[in-house]
Amino acid sequence: MNLPPFHLAFPVHDLAAARAFYGGVMGCPEGRSSDEWIDFDFHGHQIVAHLSGDAGDRTSNPVDGHDVPVPHFGLVLDMDVWEALAERLKAAGTEFVIEPTIRFKGKPGEQATMFLRDPSGNALEFKAFADIGQLFAK
Repeated sequence: MNLPPFHLAFPVHDLAAARAFYGGVMGCPEGRSSDEWIDFDFHGHQIVAHLSGDAGDRTSNPVDGHDVPVPHFGLVLDMDVWEALAERLKAAGTEFVIEPTIRFKGKPGEQATMFLRDPSGNALEFKAFADIGQLFAK
């Protein structure tokens, strides 16, 4: 069975401590990062540590010009599957947190992405790469 890589974004209070634990102790190679978040290769799955502040008061982080909800989870899909899902969600009248778009355009890790909330308010992200080899690109 060929499963798509899982994607999980989670809040952390200290990016340096997250980098030391996930990168150092757990041995997860680091991908892209900013002053607000770090991507890690978690055994072929993409996990993203997002800075949440001491009080856990952050509910989003800026990523490539969008206000990304934290926490969120989702899947990395094949591009054709992502495009079909985006069309199905649009046809269903889905209210997107971030409309289907391409982020990091022309940069390492260029990806199609969209964010929405489930009926309980949980944030979901679905993404796709024209080149899956860019999943952990810096």
